[in-house]
Amino acid sequence: MDLEKLKFPIGNYSPNKNPSNTELKIWIETIEAFPAQVEQLVAATTSEQLNWKYRPDGWMVKQVIHHCADSHMNSLIRFKLALTEDTPVIRPYYEDRWANLEDGLTTEIEESLVLLKGMHKKWTRLLKSLTKDQLKMEFVHPEHGLQFNIAETIGSYAWHCKHHLVHIKNGLNSTGRYN
Repeated sequence: MDLEKLKFPIGNYSPNKNPSNTELKIWIETIEAFPAQVEQLVAATTSEQLNWKYRPDGWMVKQVIHHCADSHMNSLIRFKLALTEDTPVIRPYYEDRWANLEDGLTTEIEESLVLLKGMHKKWTRLLKSLTKDQLKMEFVHPEHGLQFNIAETIGSYAWHCKHHLVHIKNGLNSTGRYN
């Protein structure tokens, strides 16, 4: 069993600070489509299946779904900070700790699915409206001490969507063998 492949089933993210218009369009479409893809995957799942892990020592399917809602909320706020402030320092968070809070452990995933659906609609409306100058705007991530522009961050969240979509699929296909 290749644990690295289970952890990063689509490979590691490769940053692109200067994407083409075509790449940006594809990334935004990926972000836009994500909630419907998650809903389709989990439409007929049981509570038992939502408790299955996608890898040993990994999160359960339900935690991945709740994490995506948490992460994408943070991302939308980071985009808005970058668009309205001069190179703001964003606030990191401990995603592993968030995933173990009660709202990350519940099999009641409907709240997170509703959040994803509404938030991604709002987020993609914003992303589709961005000008070339806005795409260059940056924020500082204190964990890395680096500046990230909006264009490259769109790419990282498109990757994040695809990455966790495969985690959900793998968790559901695991039939609980990693629990």
